[in-house]
Amino acid sequence: MTCHILRTLKSAYLKREWLVRVVLSSVKFSLHAVCSKEEKMEKTVWWCLVLTCFLVPLAGAADWNILKLQTHDGLKISLKNYCESWRMNVELHNIREFQVVPEECIEYIGKYVTSTQYKVDSQRATEECLLYLSTSCNLKKDGFDAWIFDIDDTLLSTVPYYKDNQYGGRKLNVTSLEEWMKSGKAPALDHSLKLYDELKSRGVQILLVTSRKEHLRSATIDNLVKVGYYGWTKIIFRDPANELVSVEKYKSDVRKKIVNEGYRIWGILGDQYSSIEGIPNPKRAFKLPNPMYYVA
Repeated sequence: MTCHILRTLKSAYLKREWLVRVVLSSVKFSLHAVCSKEEKMEKTVWWCLVLTCFLVPLAGAADWNILKLQTHDGLKISLKNYCESWRMNVELHNIREFQVVPEECIEYIGKYVTSTQYKVDSQRATEECLLYLSTSCNLKKDGFDAWIFDIDDTLLSTVPYYKDNQYGGRKLNVTSLEEWMKSGKAPALDHSLKLYDELKSRGVQILLVTSRKEHLRSATIDNLVKVGYYGWTKIIFRDPANELVSVEKYKSDVRKKIVNEGYRIWGILGDQYSSIEGIPNPKRAFKLPNPMYYVA
């Protein structure tokens, strides 16, 4: 009986199940039953001590777990509430530098990035780009009106790769990801492709700035063309000289060079804040949703 209780507790703790408090209550009742018997046998006393030592840290873990039935202010939180809040705060840039999606939210994130809602959210972002371009941009049409795009999860989707890696719930294996990129199987993000084509038709110079490494150039270009992207003015990859700096600094430095060449950067579209922040700033920056990973 005691061993079964211990195994149940260990499993609940490792899986970080949000109802562990309920299990804990059941165990405390069982512990009372075991320890309140009028048996003086040394073995029984020993097992009581073992259970007590195990319950103390577990109780602390249960108190720490955000997925409680009720918060201190009386707010009831479901698993869906928690995961939606986590995703929203990633997009708001309140949650930063996470290495993996929380285990309890893997299924939720997977459903989101394969859902109609994800497509609608992306479509809204690209529609805002076009609205801004139509109402606020005084294009000179002299060959120096420019728009910068990131590539991964901006033009090309890595969702198929992350589907096989728990939608960000598994720590990134760069070698594995780059092998997948070399396969050229990334599909286009449809709404980004429409924006890309519209900008091109208006005479805007398309500049692609990616954190992909230089050795992926050929595979990336083939992939882009295969799914409908062509006619860009520049495509810039990360060479060994700047692989040690942050992505934000690398992309900021690239923008400085672009501005020094005389381009007017009317806007940037990316899925990471590191792609759209930094000096020099574009006139407007737009972000696509991506709760699967964080790039600093």
